[in-house]
Amino acid sequence: MRRTALPPETTGDAIQWAARRLARARLSYGHGTDNPVDEAAALVYHAAGFAHETAPASYAWPLAPAARERLAALVRRRIEERVPAAYLTGVTWFAGHEIRVDPRVLVPRSPIAELIEARFAPFIDPKRVRRILDIGTGSGCIAIACAHAFPAAQVDAADVSPDALAVAADNIRRHGLEGRVRAVRADVYEGLGPGRYDMIVSNPPYVPDATVRRLPKEYRHEPALGLAAGPDGLDAVRRILAGARERLEPKGILVVEVGDSQPAVERAWPELPLVWLEFERGGGGVFLLTME
Repeated sequence: MRRTALPPETTGDAIQWAARRLARARLSYGHGTDNPVDEAAALVYHAAGFAHETAPASYAWPLAPAARERLAALVRRRIEERVPAAYLTGVTWFAGHEIRVDPRVLVPRSPIAELIEARFAPFIDPKRVRRILDIGTGSGCIAIACAHAFPAAQVDAADVSPDALAVAADNIRRHGLEGRVRAVRADVYEGLGPGRYDMIVSNPPYVPDATVRRLPKEYRHEPALGLAAGPDGLDAVRRILAGARERLEPKGILVVEVGDSQPAVERAWPELPLVWLEFERGGGGVFLLTME
């Protein structure tokens, strides 16, 4: 690796320094940020040990020499290895909550966060939500955010990957939710045990196998198990839909993200009254289906 020149001495200047280098490298974004400035800020604040909440006042703060060295190394890895910034810092945010991440799990980036913040209004009465299932929990971000949004609910955070469940369990502990959020090894519904849910939420794998092979290098740092879903990208979605009737309570809802596979879903299930949700902060490919 070639040595990267040290960044400027103040936080704000360092962010601009890093952003210029990231922009010139023509990186791929989409792992929690969508532009080089936000990505640069994440790296600078991590290297300095500053809280993001201190901005904008902290833009004038000086960076210690060691922090500048750390930042230079982070920027170098981001450019040369194409490692997503969230893996370099080990942390990201989802629905306003800090989530620890590493290459055992996908970097949280689902628009479902916006639904959770709104407590899934107007599709369900929050007061009656007692049980929630998150299928393909990964880092546990959706399960944890749901537990915060619905403080009376028990949440099952299900995943087939033991590695992912280890990350989820760590995040559950960090949020003090061990009494209400259960990290459980399950292959969609198999392994959950008996019971129905008021809400089933899932951001499952939904990328066709051929598309996975064409993704930018940043995505190759993520577990393929969390992305690839067969020739048409619908392997997991089929199983989720097939078992939902037996798992939802009356008036329960199913919410599933399928991203760019939305047209494939519409072709596969033209008879289903799927509600395709819209988001103020961008993103799409999320459908809602009621038990009825």
